[in-house]
Formats: sequence, structure tokens, C-alpha cells
Amino acid sequence: MIARLNGLLIEKAPPLIVVECAGVGYEVEVPMSTFYNLPDVGTQVTLLTHMVVREDAQLLYGFGSVQEKSTFRQLLKVNGIGAKSALSILSGVSIDDLVEAIGSQEVAVLTRIPGVGKKTAERLLLELKDKFEATGLSSITGYAKSATQDVLNALLALGYNEREATASVKLLDKDISVSEGIKQALKALVK
Repeated sequence: MIARLNGLLIEKAPPLIVVECAGVGYEVEVPMSTFYNLPDVGTQVTLLTHMVVREDAQLLYGFGSVQEKSTFRQLLKVNGIGAKSALSILSGVSIDDLVEAIGSQEVAVLTRIPGVGKKTAERLLLELKDKFEATGLSSITGYAKSATQDVLNALLALGYNEREATASVKLLDKDISVSEGIKQALKALVK
């Protein structure tokens, strides 16, 4: 397995890049979060990689951080999520937002990602919740479920749109109780 590449970046065409290492050019697919952080063509680059060997191809996926690579591998373990879908998810949402969405069970965040429908989003939420907690990924990103998230979910369940609910929740104190938060948010929405 190829675990890491360190070489000259010779091509950039999202999501594909080519890294030349010891005279061999490796074609690597990267999520957009990694792509945006790449240096200019002609400079040295180091990528962590995940190699997928299939009957018809050998594919290399590159990541700029250990966190991206481990998240990619967690996504691959979800039933029905392949490497292309996992790459699309990492390109469509930051890891912090993904962990927060999974921790708070927010389908809407995931369905905004191209190629992720409601059923896929629900499967992701169901299968990844325990895995992220077990690997400690949620603590790495600093995710902590708060009462304000519960208030936001309650407002969405009551039928308020996401923009209104988010705006009213931003006005609340961070250490407010859920019941008091809902009362204050509803008062703000009625005005």
C-alpha cells in the first residue's frame, strides 16, 4: 500500500492532481478541502494517501491531514458509500460540520452535499454516530452538544425554516437550558 507521497506537484485539475516522486507521476484524487490548500504547481507537496485496488483500477486518494484521511476511512465503512461518495462528502462539508451534523443528527446539512440524498444522509447519521464517538473524532474537532443545538432542532421540528431558527438561536446564551431557550427563541420569532 502507498501510505504517503512526497514529491513535486506537476498537475492540478480538480479533483485530480499529479505528484512526481522519483521520476514516477502518481495521479491522486483529493477532496476540495485538500485541493484548496495545495501549493502552486512546481513545488514540493506531501500527501497522506489511501489506495483502493479494484479489479479494473488502482486508485490513489490524497489528503492534507490525518483527520481528513481517518474521516475518509470512516465514511468508507458506511454501507453504500464508496470512495467517490466519501470524497464528495469531504469536498461538500468541513470535517467539523460533518461531525457536528452527525452528533446532532442533522439530515439537512448532509443532504446539501451533491449526490447525498435523504436515505444516504440518514444512513450516514445512523452508522457514523457511534464510530465518531469511539474514535474520538468528535473530541478532536471540539464538538460538544449544547442546549442551543437542541433548541435549534426543536424550532426546525416546529416548522420554522433553518434561517429563522438559526438567527433566533444565535441570540441565546450558550449556557441556557433547553426549555428556557425554546421559550426565548419563540418569543424572538413572534416579534
